[in-house]
Amino acid sequence: MGNQSEMEVQELQETMIEEGVHNYSEESDYIYPTEEELLERLEWFKDQKIGLMMHWGIYSQIGLVESWALSDQDGDWSRHDVDWTDDMEMFKEDYFHLNQSFNPIRFQPKKWAQLAKDAGFRYLTFTTKHHDGFCMWDTKYTDYKVTDDDCPFHKNPNADICKHVFDAFREQGLAISAYFSKADWASPCYWVPEDIKSEPTWRGPSYSPVEKPDLWEQFVQFTHNQVKELCYDYGKIDMLWFDAGWVCPQSKVKQDIRMGELIDEIRETQPWMLCADRTVGGAYENVITPEQCVPEKPLSVPWESNITMGKGFAFTYEDNYKNPRQVINLLVDIVSKGGNLALNVAPQPDGRLPRSAIETMKGMGEWLSKYGEAIYETRPCEPYKVNQVAFTKKEDQLVYALYMYPDANEIPKGELFIPYTKEINKIELLGYEEKIDFTRQVDGIVVTLPETAIHEIPIAHVLKLHVDR
Repeated sequence: MGNQSEMEVQELQETMIEEGVHNYSEESDYIYPTEEELLERLEWFKDQKIGLMMHWGIYSQIGLVESWALSDQDGDWSRHDVDWTDDMEMFKEDYFHLNQSFNPIRFQPKKWAQLAKDAGFRYLTFTTKHHDGFCMWDTKYTDYKVTDDDCPFHKNPNADICKHVFDAFREQGLAISAYFSKADWASPCYWVPEDIKSEPTWRGPSYSPVEKPDLWEQFVQFTHNQVKELCYDYGKIDMLWFDAGWVCPQSKVKQDIRMGELIDEIRETQPWMLCADRTVGGAYENVITPEQCVPEKPLSVPWESNITMGKGFAFTYEDNYKNPRQVINLLVDIVSKGGNLALNVAPQPDGRLPRSAIETMKGMGEWLSKYGEAIYETRPCEPYKVNQVAFTKKEDQLVYALYMYPDANEIPKGELFIPYTKEINKIELLGYEEKIDFTRQVDGIVVTLPETAIHEIPIAHVLKLHVDR
C-alpha cells in the first residue's frame, strides 16, 4: 500500500467491501498446492471458463438481499427495501421464521441442469447454506433446514434440495462447487441468543472466540461436521467454496475454523477437491474470487469473478437481467485475463428460474455453441485486450482474436484492425466458409471481412489466427 497510513488503508478496505461486496485476495498472497493431483485440477478449473452460481434460500420469498438485513451493522445498505416496518427486532424474528413458509413446489432440478448445460455452463456453485444458517440439505446437525417438519417443503420428493440439484447437474456432466458460509447466524454457538438480544448484531460471532474458546470450539466442530456431511454423503464435490472470511474485531484475526485440518481430512477421500477459502489467502484459497468486478489486468493465478445476471445475488422482484450480448462481453473480458466467470442466477421462491434469465441463458448457449472454441480450454494471450479486441490461445500456434461489439447499434466495418504483431500464415473467421484476406502492418493486422459478415451486428467477430512457429 506504499506510504498510506493505517487509517487510510482501513478506509480503503471498508470502501472495497461496501454493500457486502468483498475485496479479493492479493495475487502475491497466493500459494500453489504441492500435490500433483491438485495442480492438475487447477488446470482443469482454468479450462472450464464459465460456471453457474445460484444463491437460493428462504430470503427469496421477500425479495431482499440474502441474509444481510439480519446484521444491524450492515443495515445501512442491506435494509433499503425493508419498507413495511421500522421494528428491526420484529423483522429479524419474522425473517428467521421464513423457513415455515418456504415451499418451492415448482422446483425442477433436472430442468435447471438441462438449461445450464444448453447455456454452456461447465460447473455449478450452489448455496448449501448462507449466513442466515438455513440449510438446503438434510443435515443431521440442526433443525433449521429444508427437510425439517417446520418447513412445508419437507414432504416434497425433492425436499433434500442439495442432493437433487447436485445429482441433476452431475447427470448433465457439470461439476459441483458447494458454497458454504462459515458464519451461521442461526447457530447459538455463533450468535448467542442472550448476546443478540442485548447488543446490535454484526456479521461475525457475538462473542470473542479468544475469550470463550469452549463455545467457539463447539461452533468449529458443528461446522466441520456439516462440511464433512456434504462431502461424504452428497457425492463428488469438485470444489468447496467458503464465504465469510471476516476479521473478528475482538481478536483482530480472521475467524479460525481450522480450515487446514478440515480440508486435509476430506482430501483423504476426495483428493481432487479444490478449496476456495475466499479473501483469506494462503494454502486453502486455491481460487481467488473477485466479487461483482473484473480485475483491471490479467492475473497469473486461478481466479473467477462471481457476478450477478440481475441486480444482486438473491432473487428480487421486478429485477432486470443482463442480455446475452452483455454476458458474452463480460465473459470474454474475464477469459482474456485468465479467469472464469461464475454467473449468478437466483431462483424464484416457487422454484422456477426467472423467464428473462432463461432467455439470456439460451442466448449464451447459442453463441457458445458456435464460438466456444475461442473460450473453453484457452489461456490468456498477449496483448490480452486492446480496446474492443480480446485474445485467447490454445498452444502458441493457435490464437483467437475476438472483436467485440458491446453496442448493438454499432455497424460492423468491412475491415478490422487486430493489434497482433506475431507472424501468422492463415486466418479463419469462425462461422464463415470464405477465405479471409489480411495485410500486415507494423502494429498489427488488417482483416478484410467477407460481405456476408457485415450485414448483421454480431456479439463478436471471432478470428482464428494460425501463428508461424
